[in-house]
Amino acid sequence: MASQDFLVEIGTEELPPKALKSLSDAFARGLENAMGDAGLESTGVQAFAAPRRLAVRVTGLADAQPDKAIEKRGPAVKAAFDDDGNPTRALTGFAGSVGVSPDQLDTMETDKGAWVVYRSVEQGRPTAELLPGMVEQALNQLPIPKRMRWGAHKAEFVRPIHWVVLLFGSKVIDTEIMGITTGNETRGHRFHCPSPLIIPTPDAYEVVLKEEGYVLADFAERRERIRKGVITLAREQGGGEAVIGDDLLDEVTALNEWPVPLLGRFEERFLDVPAEALISSMEEHQKYFHVVDDQGTIKPLFVTVANLESADPQQVISGNEKVIRPRLADAAFFYDTDRKRTLESRIDELKPIVFQEKLGSIHDKSVRVAALARRIAEAIGSDAPLSERAAMLAKTDLVTEMVLEFSDLQGIMGEYYAHHDGEPDEVAKALNEQYMPRFAGDDLPTTNTGCALALADRIDSLVGLFGINQPPSGTRDPFGLRRAALGVLRIIVEHRLSLDLTDCCQWAAEQFTSLTESDPVTPVVDYMLERFRAHYEEQGVGAEVFLSVQARRPTGPLDFDRRVHAVEAFRQLPEAKALAAANKRVSNILIKQGGDDIGESVDRTLLEEGAETALADAVDTQAEKTAALFADGEYEPALASLASLRETVDNFFEDVMVMADDEGVRRNRLALLNRLRNLFLQVADISLLPTG
Repeated sequence: MASQDFLVEIGTEELPPKALKSLSDAFARGLENAMGDAGLESTGVQAFAAPRRLAVRVTGLADAQPDKAIEKRGPAVKAAFDDDGNPTRALTGFAGSVGVSPDQLDTMETDKGAWVVYRSVEQGRPTAELLPGMVEQALNQLPIPKRMRWGAHKAEFVRPIHWVVLLFGSKVIDTEIMGITTGNETRGHRFHCPSPLIIPTPDAYEVVLKEEGYVLADFAERRERIRKGVITLAREQGGGEAVIGDDLLDEVTALNEWPVPLLGRFEERFLDVPAEALISSMEEHQKYFHVVDDQGTIKPLFVTVANLESADPQQVISGNEKVIRPRLADAAFFYDTDRKRTLESRIDELKPIVFQEKLGSIHDKSVRVAALARRIAEAIGSDAPLSERAAMLAKTDLVTEMVLEFSDLQGIMGEYYAHHDGEPDEVAKALNEQYMPRFAGDDLPTTNTGCALALADRIDSLVGLFGINQPPSGTRDPFGLRRAALGVLRIIVEHRLSLDLTDCCQWAAEQFTSLTESDPVTPVVDYMLERFRAHYEEQGVGAEVFLSVQARRPTGPLDFDRRVHAVEAFRQLPEAKALAAANKRVSNILIKQGGDDIGESVDRTLLEEGAETALADAVDTQAEKTAALFADGEYEPALASLASLRETVDNFFEDVMVMADDEGVRRNRLALLNRLRNLFLQVADISLLPTG
């Protein structure tokens, strides 16, 4: 089948820079899926994205859908004709439904007899007819939270659309997309190339834009040009190193069609301000890349990326320096002003700030967290008074001028101001560490005081909000409780803290006076343990392993983690599947015969078969051998030891009838099986593991 290249470009007002890459990927993916669903073959799909355009080029796209064979089965031949061989109503009705006469139908033989069948070939539609609908469908499916209208157009999109290029080969597909008549005219750079440009064929798209329009349409190419240019400029300044975060680089790439990196400077006096404040001013507000020396210390330099080639680049640099100077001056002023008062003097200013209507103010939360942090610190062997002090100061930087202006500096500025106030180093550090981990994979607190504060703050929020029946629901999680729960688990597990979630949540609940739920603890513990599921899936641990441990509901995260890794190691042993199957069989037998009413006291005088005596001996041996291991939480070697029971267990089930006629013998065998199962249940319910 013949094929041609296809190009669609949606020309718009400047698109949201933080969403550009995701919109571009979704547009290409939507078109690719639509073509796949239509049976249209191609050799490749490439996305393009720039501030004023989303485009997709499909290479080697088939000219038409493949023809499709149609086969519909009608009535059985016996029911299709009467005794005289004339068509019945069943046959004529079927023929009418497919639009043919009865004599145009075929018959087919099957194992169940002969049937009337309609066969035909549906001719594939031309690709050019299908593409406009596919483009509209892909645009409508883009992840746009809020669409807008413009002018007299009824169409809605993320930004106003001004032109649409729709080419199949060298021909324009003449139609309307989002109310705009399609063509082969695009637009170049706003200032370097204000006149329309003709795209003759899809394969000429990025070449025309680059050579005539001063637009680099390829997002990845533009991103790499910016990255290399920024690095080069920084290294030319005495070996400086530009700090290039991926998110900032993507955003700057999305802001520029024709990027030109330029180096700017600011006064060295601003280096007295904490580097984080300078970086926030430059990156968050101005989209500048900051520069550091070989020790990682910030230099009075920045790299900005202009969206044009200026005849006088120094003018552009000077303009950017003039813009950043007052912002840095503001940061210096805030820093000087804030240090005139201690953090302690700001504690009462937290009283008017509402944390949650039913849970009180930030001050109320600070008092609760201080009491909880003290309890947690005592439990992990940390300095309780330091943890309590850190908790009372933890939120005070929220009312400083610097954090009011730069909200992303909360905690960071608290640490600076606490050092200035003469607070102990561990208290000062904890004010920043309370927010760790801020996101998945982020660093954890390094101090015990920081751990106690970070845990107390998160657990207070979890217990409080669950206690007033406001848990997360669906995608709604305004207080970030999912992230908080994962943070609690990570801190406890990775710092090897012997903390029990039930205890911690109970301590937290004792600090509240306004909770409406009768049990605010159990739902929170269950919620946090459930967060482990995704955590282990990311590590490649099977869901069955997680569920086998969850069935025992160990409420110490460190203990839970040890069990999971022990079961995962056990699952790799050759004996695992047989023992899992045996445990499943034992579990089913015990449930049918009384479950919890069955004890585990074995009367050796009632052991009749050699196989049951061998099992009783083996169980006794393993119980004695693994007791100390289980007591110390050494689950992996304990399970490895229990794996040796496989042959004895197999022999028991092969040679012994559990449900003996004699009731005493029967109950004795059930007790033996219960004793066997309870050995494994000290770690997990391995009957939930795969047995196939």
